[in-house]
Amino acid sequence: MTALDQTVPIAGAAQRSHSRAWRKFRANKGALAGLGIILFFALLAIAAPALPIVDPNATDWAAVRQPPSPAHWLGTDEIGRDLLSRMIWGTRASLMAGAFSVAIAVLAGVPFGLVAGYFGGWADMVISRITEAFLAMPFLITAIALAAFLGPSLTNAMIAIGFSAMPIFVRLTRGQVLAVKTEDYVEGARAIGLRHSRILLRYILPNVFAPILVQATLTVATAIIAEASLSFLGLGQQPPAPSWGAMLNVAKNFMSQAPWMAWWPGAAIFLVVMGFNLLGDGLRDALDPRES
Repeated sequence: MTALDQTVPIAGAAQRSHSRAWRKFRANKGALAGLGIILFFALLAIAAPALPIVDPNATDWAAVRQPPSPAHWLGTDEIGRDLLSRMIWGTRASLMAGAFSVAIAVLAGVPFGLVAGYFGGWADMVISRITEAFLAMPFLITAIALAAFLGPSLTNAMIAIGFSAMPIFVRLTRGQVLAVKTEDYVEGARAIGLRHSRILLRYILPNVFAPILVQATLTVATAIIAEASLSFLGLGQQPPAPSWGAMLNVAKNFMSQAPWMAWWPGAAIFLVVMGFNLLGDGLRDALDPRES
């Protein structure tokens, strides 16, 4: 039987696998809770321009550091800006930083991992040694160094976080490819003379996608914390644009007079990170073929 003859059985097995994974995911209450948290914040970020809220940068010197009230549900900051409005608009910066940073890491790291694992030889040696050198440095320190080199802005922070996370995906993809490339269906594809690019895209990448997806979901949480840290240090989103990390940086100066300034961005970071971690754990359990 040739590789082409196996298309229908493979497609049927894949469909059954997807159905089983979906059933397992739906049965995981923690994963569903995480997905609900993420969807809530994502909807807030998308709907921010249409919501009936005040300008997040509008100041009111008569309402400086006011506690939560009917006029300002989450209170105001040090120059009278509405914290609810700034929290909602800050959601856009945090989620965008998490999503785009991980997209950069995946798009840059997965191809290198595929090449290293599939071809081996000198390509594997060079890619693996460079990856190990980057992994030897703490992730956040690398991101801070790159962000400082590129200059303070949200775009540069996303680039810095993305390239700092890239080695994780190189190593993960390489390890998965090493396990898959010796399977019979890959050997069969080689035997009928398929090009290496087709084998990688048609037979190897789909079979290593699940762990990459799980790692990407978990890395979004790390990227959000990293963006908040860079903004806290002044290397991310620049004032007056709202960012949870920048809001915490200001709030640290008023912990005794206006503690609510730190409550909300801290709680939001906690909830979003917890949501992505719960979702990642649920995906890992659902996509694990060893779990029945």
